[in-house]
Amino acid sequence: MSFDPLAMLTAFGLIFLAELPDKTMFASLAMGTRMRPLYVWFGTSTAFIVHVALAVGAGSLIGLLPNVAVKLVSAALFAFGAVVLLRGGGDDDDEDAAGRTVTGFWPVYTTAFMAVFISEWGDLTQITTANLAATNGWLPTAIGSAAALMTVSALALIVGRFIAKKVPLKTVQRIGGACMGVLAVWTLVEAFTG
Repeated sequence: MSFDPLAMLTAFGLIFLAELPDKTMFASLAMGTRMRPLYVWFGTSTAFIVHVALAVGAGSLIGLLPNVAVKLVSAALFAFGAVVLLRGGGDDDDEDAAGRTVTGFWPVYTTAFMAVFISEWGDLTQITTANLAATNGWLPTAIGSAAALMTVSALALIVGRFIAKKVPLKTVQRIGGACMGVLAVWTLVEAFTG
């Protein structure tokens, strides 16, 4: 198996756009205001890596199916992702902001890890990662997805307030949804022509 840098960049771009308006970005931002940001980032990053590993494993199993079946499943998952992003919730700002300040590496790390680990189950980014692993290979997908998730978490911790004030979340959701929709159509065409 050869490493495809384009597959890594595709995974990074899609996951980055899908994660920007996600509640875990806001959770990272909220935790960063009450806890040491670097400790929060370690916790969220570890949770993201675990979820990427699970998603890549699931995607690798999907990849064992016949090529047409994989393309159809992939197209359906991309279309699902487009619908989820384009419908956009707006209910992501109800994160629990109350609570006392947490200090110390392990309490902060554990809190951040558990917040992300629990909230990411069945999330759009996990589904997209599984989908990309099935079609683009597990290694470039894992690297691109993990890097995107960790980057979004870092952005939330460093410049989250700036992003929230300057870039409307609906715009980010629409761009991500349009990209997913294009990929759904592209994959569907590949299923019947390739």
